[in-house]
Amino acid sequence: MRRESGILLSVTSLPSKYGIGCFSKEAYDFVDRLKECGQTYWQILPLGPTSYGDSPYQSFSTFAGNPYFISLEDLIEEGVLTEEECGAADFGDDPADIDYEKMYYARYPLLRKAYERSHIAEDPEFIRFKRENNWWLRDYAVFMAVKDVFGGKEWTKWAEDIRLRWHNAMEYYQTEYYYDIEFHEYMQYKFIQQWTKLKNYANSQGIRIVGDIPIYVAMDSADTWSHPELFQLDEENMPVAIAGCPPDGFSAIGQVWGNPLYRWDYHRQTGFQWWLQRLSYCCRLYDVVRIDHFRGFDEYFSIPAGAKTAVGGHWEKGPGIELFHAVKHALGDKEIIAEDLGYVTDSVRQLVRDSGFPGMKVLEFAFDSRDSGSASDYLPHNYPENSVVYTGTHDNETILGWLDSISRNDYKMAREYLCDTHTPKKELPLAFISLVMRSNARMCIIPIQDYLGLDNTCRMNVPSTVGTNWKWRVTKEQLDDNLFRLIGDVTKRYGRWNWL
Repeated sequence: MRRESGILLSVTSLPSKYGIGCFSKEAYDFVDRLKECGQTYWQILPLGPTSYGDSPYQSFSTFAGNPYFISLEDLIEEGVLTEEECGAADFGDDPADIDYEKMYYARYPLLRKAYERSHIAEDPEFIRFKRENNWWLRDYAVFMAVKDVFGGKEWTKWAEDIRLRWHNAMEYYQTEYYYDIEFHEYMQYKFIQQWTKLKNYANSQGIRIVGDIPIYVAMDSADTWSHPELFQLDEENMPVAIAGCPPDGFSAIGQVWGNPLYRWDYHRQTGFQWWLQRLSYCCRLYDVVRIDHFRGFDEYFSIPAGAKTAVGGHWEKGPGIELFHAVKHALGDKEIIAEDLGYVTDSVRQLVRDSGFPGMKVLEFAFDSRDSGSASDYLPHNYPENSVVYTGTHDNETILGWLDSISRNDYKMAREYLCDTHTPKKELPLAFISLVMRSNARMCIIPIQDYLGLDNTCRMNVPSTVGTNWKWRVTKEQLDDNLFRLIGDVTKRYGRWNWL
């Protein structure tokens, strides 16, 4: 089996010009640099339109793309925007940080201008796009337009007639807000047009895209509003039970995520049709699909709707291997990564084995001095070939930040595993990268923050917190020749160079 490696970097974190990373020239430049340093993969975070809190794991749609990713430079080249208009907008002035509030108030008016100047209704490619994607696009566009009518409120707080999708209400809103709906369709057209171009370019350079999809959809999403039968909702389309995780050593009250849970009995009756559509679509968007919270297919934690803590929740059985047999039968062999982190039971391990998908290993989980044996699944000498290893993920500390936060005994254990007690701490991230790169795991993905040796001020996400996450961006100055020379040297040294 070929040994491969890649870089984890959210599209939002690219150093694009107008306040947030997008499908602009900088994305193509990053692909070129990945090729130069022998990488095979660029792993990104979910591309969906984000809700309040700006998390890509809480999206208004599981199928739609985030309009923030549309390159304004491309629209300038098309002649539907001007440099002066884009330059006059206030996107914030910190190249290493995303100001999402300014992004919202600056970007959408520009995109609306582009739409109004585009004569898009006359474009045969746009008409074809709408026809081919009507099974999700129309509901999403109507959902977003109606959400604007109700001042951005969650759909569960809309007027009853449109909340419950009564026929006369659907007709009224689709007629009255025709151009607002078409605007959202236009943005999806430009998103997929630009993303397809970027992905095709990456593939032509030997770079494959690892996409990321959450297991759950947001309650406030077009998916839940348009297909309530898929979820555990009551006759008023309000949630009966919601997702989360139980109390553990990290939290005595557990976590309440709030996502609606699936009606797996209904999905089973349909032959998992919605899931087949979802995964088929994702496999067209990406070359490899990472499914977040894979253990939820084995068992999922159910919390009564309205609960403030997870204390009263309980475990329920998920669809298990039956779902993935249906996927293989309908779609063939697809490249999927199972995010099997956290509390993993024997039945979860068996599900991952039965699926044949590679599981994930995170180095930061390996060093627990309370269990100082050598049997940890996360210690590099125990990685199976069919696995994907990370120093950390978007939810973890950077390696340098982690070294500053762990206990003295854990730090000592990590140092001893490295057989290195003298290297200054600030230089250790490279040692840990080398540790996983020389492991037996077929695929190795490193967050770019760790190659840069950055601390936790550059962390992407701190779970269970809001307001400070998903904002970090790498600067053009950080993406210099020295960085990619270092990445290339490490990649070649441990036999992971992409010779294609």
